[in-house]
Amino acid sequence: MVFVCIGIVKKYSNFVGSPIFLNGSQINRVEALWLKDPKGVEAQMHEDFYRFVSGSYDRPRFVLHFATDAPLNLRCLLYVPEGKPGLFEMSRDAQVGVSLYSRKVLIKNKADNIIPQWLRFLKGVVDSEDIPLNLSRELLQEGVVIRKLRTVVTNRLLRFLQERAQKESETYLKFYKDYGMFLKEGIIIENEQLHKEEISKLLRFESSTKASGEATSLPDYLSRMQPAQKDIYYLAAPSRELAERSPYLEALREKAVEVLFCFEPYDEMVLLQLRQFDGKPITSVEKEMRQMKDDVDLNSMPIGSLTKSEAESLSLWLQQILKGRAHAVKLTQKLDSHPCVVTVEEMAAARHFVRTQSSQLTPEARWSILQPRFEINIKHPLIKKLSTLKDSNPDLATMLADQLFAMGMVTAGLEEDPRKMVSSLNELLTKALENH
Repeated sequence: MVFVCIGIVKKYSNFVGSPIFLNGSQINRVEALWLKDPKGVEAQMHEDFYRFVSGSYDRPRFVLHFATDAPLNLRCLLYVPEGKPGLFEMSRDAQVGVSLYSRKVLIKNKADNIIPQWLRFLKGVVDSEDIPLNLSRELLQEGVVIRKLRTVVTNRLLRFLQERAQKESETYLKFYKDYGMFLKEGIIIENEQLHKEEISKLLRFESSTKASGEATSLPDYLSRMQPAQKDIYYLAAPSRELAERSPYLEALREKAVEVLFCFEPYDEMVLLQLRQFDGKPITSVEKEMRQMKDDVDLNSMPIGSLTKSEAESLSLWLQQILKGRAHAVKLTQKLDSHPCVVTVEEMAAARHFVRTQSSQLTPEARWSILQPRFEINIKHPLIKKLSTLKDSNPDLATMLADQLFAMGMVTAGLEEDPRKMVSSLNELLTKALENH
């Protein structure tokens, strides 16, 4: 019975102002640190209190300790752990680590309504005298005071992290590496565009104008935009090396615009959900390339490219060979070192579709939904050779056309398993070398 009483006191009344004795011993010894002046709290005190409220053995990476009297009376002490999040914390089913108090009396431990679920990595305490001690479960879930409290705490935390990003950039980048996934989750699940954009200020990307490994933010990108530039451009690729070699980036070089690089598959989904930032649409380079004016004048073909008759003949032949797969075949001058490229109307949405749903469809239904456009570089040696082979060696030409289209799909990120190309590539090489 004694242990039960001690447990109840420590859980609900550990921080009340009056000492509580049991069998002659005081059992509420932990100090309500969040009520103290932030300037008077030493680092060791924060470490000890953090370990008490979190049940962890690491130390806090960031400490947000603040008080406000408007629009609510609030005393908050929030910690960002130094350790990396575990698999359980990454799960959306994990509980939040912040407790709700009123006048130092516990209202709810691990209160999941006072901060958004995507901030579940936080540890600490929120205390408000505006919350009645007899708060009902219904009001705790839906009450106006609770909603207002959540807004104040969330906005203050976002502002705090933005300050840390400016003043302690290296420390912030380490935090972003460990906890950036939670911020991205917030952009996806928040409904209000204003909230999405506030969170997005904390995102970091590599960029086509920055050195490898150097990160930039969306506000910094805006500060460097050209006067006539209307969109924020990004490119999704598995690595920087592949991003810099992308035919889509090559097509935009003449515009001399900065392009953000997304190396994680879910980064593109985050930007797709964000849609815009500070009034500027967020656009994939693939979509921009597809919309760029690129009308090839068949009566005035560039030197070193296919002739008018060769271009018309090859285009019609490719449409026949790729029938059922390529929605259209287009001649292009936007490429330089690449022979071809595949574009679709909404590349980001198409890639998400391929990753999540395309395996459930027949190949015919998949091609019908994607409607890829096959664009060929009229100046590239491979395309000029293909124009010759379609008449001199139709079988080899057909295999080469299939391979070029498959490579375009892989480069676009629209092919789930690029290993499917291996057997057809071996057959192409065998056919090409059979006379050597």
